[in-house]
Amino acid sequence: MLLVVFSFMGSEIATLAAGESENPQQAVTKATNSIIWRVAVFYLGSIFVVVALLPWDSKSITDDGSYVAALNSLGIPHAGQIMNFIVLTSVLSCLNSGLYTASRMAFSLGQRGDAPKSFARTTGRGVPRTAILASVLFGFVAVFFNYKFPDSVFLFLVNSSGAVALFVWLVICFSQLRMRKIIKREAPEKLVVKMWLYPYLTWATAALIVFILGYMLTDTEHDGRTTVLLSLLVAAVVLLIAYVKEKAGVGRRAAEALEARDEVSAG
Repeated sequence: MLLVVFSFMGSEIATLAAGESENPQQAVTKATNSIIWRVAVFYLGSIFVVVALLPWDSKSITDDGSYVAALNSLGIPHAGQIMNFIVLTSVLSCLNSGLYTASRMAFSLGQRGDAPKSFARTTGRGVPRTAILASVLFGFVAVFFNYKFPDSVFLFLVNSSGAVALFVWLVICFSQLRMRKIIKREAPEKLVVKMWLYPYLTWATAALIVFILGYMLTDTEHDGRTTVLLSLLVAAVVLLIAYVKEKAGVGRRAAEALEARDEVSAG
């Protein structure tokens, strides 16, 4: 289940990239609609073709992979090499988008003070060079550990990424429920990109995510429970750090305000 969730990660990049576009409103709308039909055609459509050509429990699917088995059933020569080329192209595209997302997130964290300030510096063309190089470095570190521990590291990263994705999507759901009410009350003219079937679809999505997390807690055969529990622990630690930092920031701002008031009074 977490592997499937991991495979759907990346749709959030549409909103990150939209921030650097000339018309964010149009870019978000277009990208969101594009993601929906791309998933429907290329993912669901291709799986439909596979199960239409082969029995779902065919041994060739297990041995060769679903797409290679489907191409072989049609008598297409060099099916394995064709699929390897397609997969390599897809992986390179995924790497490109992953580096973009990671560098922009690091850049944003640097601006907020949650990461080194150097991450927030940009070149004359507006490129966060330090954030990009740091993202590439972490990528090489992950490759090294995967090389040293090929039977454990990759599977752990995939599963943990899937669990983190569920938490991120859940936070997005509740953030939308809260922020849309605030914007509608205080600045309704800014509510230009609207979600379908709000708030029912948002609540349904949140409920489904909670169901998947609950289901994973019952999975002891594939370490689903361990992965979710470890991810929950990490989420709790992050929330605790954010809470402590926020409290410290409030106290610091209050002290600065009090000091400024005393200076005015003394003047």
